[in-house]
Amino acid sequence: MYRLLLVEDDPGIAEAIRVQARMWDLDVRIAENFRNIMEDFGACQPHMVLLDIMLPFFDGYHWCSQIRKVSKVPILFLSSASDNMNIVMAVNLGADDFIVKPFDQSVLMAKIQALLRRTYDFGAGTAVLEHRGAFLNTGDGTLTYGEQQILLTKNEYRILLCLMENKGRIVSREKLMERLWKTESFVDENTLTVNVNRLRKKLDGAGLENFITTRFGVGYLIP
Repeated sequence: MYRLLLVEDDPGIAEAIRVQARMWDLDVRIAENFRNIMEDFGACQPHMVLLDIMLPFFDGYHWCSQIRKVSKVPILFLSSASDNMNIVMAVNLGADDFIVKPFDQSVLMAKIQALLRRTYDFGAGTAVLEHRGAFLNTGDGTLTYGEQQILLTKNEYRILLCLMENKGRIVSREKLMERLWKTESFVDENTLTVNVNRLRKKLDGAGLENFITTRFGVGYLIP
C-alpha cells in the first residue's frame, strides 16, 4: 500500500481526501506539525506528498524546497492559488503536478494514481531514513542535515544505513561486518572501528554529536 503525506491545514478537506484515498487502497497520513513538516515527512517516509501552498508558519513552497533537498518523492500541490505565477513557482521548486481547489475527488485520485505509476512502475522508489533531522537518501547515498550535505564513503554509508534501519536497537559488530562482507569489501574488527570513528567525526563536525552510541563488547546503536 502506498503511503501519502497530506500537508493540508483545513481538517475538512484533509479528512475527505483521506476517506476517498482509502477507497483506492491508499494510506494517507495527515501532517500535524506545521512548524516542522520535515519531522512528519521523516516519520511517514511517504511515496508521495500532497502539499497546500497557504499553510501556518511556512508556506508550501518552503516545504517543497526542503523535501527536494533530501528526496525525489513525487509532490502534488493542492491550492486555490491557481494563477500562472504560483503554478510556475511550484514546478520550478520541484513539484510534479498541480491541482486547483476546489477539485473533483475523482480527478485528484486520477492524478495521484498517474504520478504513482509514473514514479514506481518504471523503477524502485527512493527510501529516505530520518533521525534527529538528518536524512539518509538510500537512492544516492547522501546524508543531509539542515543546509549541509555530508559526504560519506561507501563503507560509512553502509554502516549508517544498517544502524538507521535498526534505530533504537543495538547492532552487533558481527552484523555490521557481515553487511560490509556482502559488498565484497572484507573488513576486520579494527577496520570497522576505524570506519565508525571516521563516520562519527563527520557527524560531530556537522552538529550531530553523539549520533552513534557504543555498547562496549556488544556493538553500536542509534538511540
